[in-house]
Amino acid sequence: MEHLKDELNKVEAEGTNEAKEIELLIEKHNYDYNLLQAKCEQIRCSLDYVTSKDQTTEENSEAIDSSMLADDHTTITVAILDNYLEYLQLEDEIHEMKSVVESLEDLQSKFKWFDAINQIEDALTGLKVLAFEDNSIRLSLRTYMPKLEDLSCLSRVHDSYDVSELSHELLIEVFEKTLKLKNVQLFPNNVHVSDIVDYAKTVSKSSLQCFITKLQDRIILSTLRSLVVKDANKSSRHMLEYLDKDEMIVAHIAGGIDAYIKLPDGWPIFASPLTLIAVKRSDSWNRTSLSFHANVEKFANSLDDDVRQNILSFADAVERILKEQLQLDLQASDSSIQPKDIRV
Repeated sequence: MEHLKDELNKVEAEGTNEAKEIELLIEKHNYDYNLLQAKCEQIRCSLDYVTSKDQTTEENSEAIDSSMLADDHTTITVAILDNYLEYLQLEDEIHEMKSVVESLEDLQSKFKWFDAINQIEDALTGLKVLAFEDNSIRLSLRTYMPKLEDLSCLSRVHDSYDVSELSHELLIEVFEKTLKLKNVQLFPNNVHVSDIVDYAKTVSKSSLQCFITKLQDRIILSTLRSLVVKDANKSSRHMLEYLDKDEMIVAHIAGGIDAYIKLPDGWPIFASPLTLIAVKRSDSWNRTSLSFHANVEKFANSLDDDVRQNILSFADAVERILKEQLQLDLQASDSSIQPKDIRV
């Protein structure tokens, strides 16, 4: 074990040294590149000056004997050619220097890419690189589930399901020469993660490690909720449906009634009370009053926390409240109808 640690430290030290060498090379080539550009600009100025001088000499040549200017003209022409050749040579060097700098920058971005992935693999167990391309990477992601028997609210689920780990593949795309997320795909696509991806895109300092940790937390929570609903359907009078994207459970109650129940953060790991947010029916309730839905939600959300923490007991309580309020509402509606006068 000590030997492996020494080897790991050695590899990390070598990687750090290589990264520093790459940065120094980039700085050196950028410095040389700027010098070449300055030299090139100087030669351009010299060429412009010599060319303008040559034109002035030609314009004034009518007043001067051509034999007197022959030597000067030849000297100027040679100087122009020399400067032009030097200019072309420097242009070639600048072009070559650009290529070197671009290659070093590509190398540096790839090194950062590899280094980030290595850090994730070191920090997170269950993560393995499957394929690597310029701006994307495919990962094998194993998410280890908590022991259900350790969670009191899930002890019953543990008796029916034995889920120790979940396997996914993750395709991560980043923008060129950066580690900023561009797109993420999860296979199988059985967990809603688009909100996590969108948040990671907007946060400039969000790391891949932080993103994957949040992703695994979401996978665990979503799986636990699905298991709780699946287990509850075995003994419930209602059909319960878990909507992962909306973080909601819909209780389909007899009579075509749908009760929409919002899940609090961390439920069912944390014993937080559920909230009834809406009650709908396939056909319109023409005879119900405007206050009917508000009363149902108010009474349901006023129940004791121990009732609202359990989806089975809460769904049953919502059904009971619905029946009570519907009966009261109908009675109030009937009593408000006055009988018409009957004349004999």
